[in-house]
Amino acid sequence: MSEKGRIGFLVLLVSFFLLHANNDGISKMIVGKKAKIGVTSTAFKQGGMIPVQYSCAGENISPPLAWDNIPNGTKSIALICDDPDAPMGTWVHWVIFNMPANTTGLSEDISSQKSLRNGAIQGLNDFHRLGYGGPCPPRGTHRYYFKVYALDTLVDLSPGATKAQLLEAMEGHVVADGQLMGKFRR
Repeated sequence: MSEKGRIGFLVLLVSFFLLHANNDGISKMIVGKKAKIGVTSTAFKQGGMIPVQYSCAGENISPPLAWDNIPNGTKSIALICDDPDAPMGTWVHWVIFNMPANTTGLSEDISSQKSLRNGAIQGLNDFHRLGYGGPCPPRGTHRYYFKVYALDTLVDLSPGATKAQLLEAMEGHVVADGQLMGKFRR
């Protein structure tokens, strides 16, 4: 096939996708890769050990977290913290959503109330409690991922929503994401 023929074929192929793809498909093709949110903590570094006060062996308070690079058009921010190394499968330590788009982090020791002053709503962790539940591995070193999501919507869920419910509600609405991983050994 000649160079001119290949270009014509590509134009035809792109036109076909633009005419037949749903809106999500089109936006994914145009936007491409999502922006990356930078997530940090003053309590531990990426891949570092989480201090004991943020675990069940200590005060069991949430660590301070900060993030940046939230894109324009973000309507809310969600956070999920989980441990993929738990013996019975991934263990959820924190679910919080509908944080205002201008939120740049969470201070240490966030309350476990249903909702926070800024309107954020807390979900249910796998300890069957609202809010944060710190690392509490039965043995060995586990990894804890603090995942931050920028959403183009507010999530229509009530306090006590699970990670699975939040992930379902976020589907198709994540405009950027990022994570911080810390480790803990008991």
